[in-house]
Amino acid sequence: MEQRKVFFKEGYLIIENLLSSQEIEKCQNEIERLHLQCKEFLTQNDPRKNHFQMEPFREKPNCDDGLPILRKIEGTRDLSATFDQLAKHPSLVKTVQTLIGENLLLFRSTLMLKPAFHGSAHGLHQDSAYWPMEPPKLVTVSIAISDATTENGCFKIIPRSHKWGLREWGGIARRHDDPITDRNDVDPADQVEVPLKAGSALLFHSLMVHGSGANLSSKPRNTALYAYFSSDVRYKPRGSKSMQKTFPVIAGLNGKTELTLTSGES
Repeated sequence: MEQRKVFFKEGYLIIENLLSSQEIEKCQNEIERLHLQCKEFLTQNDPRKNHFQMEPFREKPNCDDGLPILRKIEGTRDLSATFDQLAKHPSLVKTVQTLIGENLLLFRSTLMLKPAFHGSAHGLHQDSAYWPMEPPKLVTVSIAISDATTENGCFKIIPRSHKWGLREWGGIARRHDDPITDRNDVDPADQVEVPLKAGSALLFHSLMVHGSGANLSSKPRNTALYAYFSSDVRYKPRGSKSMQKTFPVIAGLNGKTELTLTSGES
């Protein structure tokens, strides 16, 4: 109950040493494999290349070893058994259940990558400003696969900003010398850095304002990012047309493996 109290008061929670050294190494090796896979998909014009997003402010097309310079990989559970299983990590699932209930569904599985010398900054924003889910009370989990430091662009958060209500934010990926926000009512000085050792995790409310610095260092910053929601959250994309979307069930819901939500249903 103490974790829940802290989470809803401050908007975030830190779990130290969620992953073992063996689990960290496995994830790091898998990230290398996915870079190789991306290169293969691009060469073959495989539609799975759309899971991969290039770093928009890279100074050259590829690394010296020929691998792509990536900003993120979306839908990792569809590409990697390792990151599919990480979303179901028992200690992580137990903690998220403490926060939002027994029935957990997965909204997003992503790798956020800040390549050495190239990683762009992430402008201040709220995740729920971009996600068609109501009420906006998802839990975002950022697991450090490599050390996240000031130098390589660790997370920056504004504590208790999840109580501000939903706002508009605009673009997220920014050059290292661009303003971190275009809003006049948000003071970047209110940000608090959250450095993490590899294997530790930051959990935060989907309304919490956050961003991250650029990575101009020689060390990459790789993060496995998941977003979870409870079964009382509804799928509500913009527009009046009825739409359906199927989400993986991580825990609860009488053992179901997935659940299809229809927009407009209550």
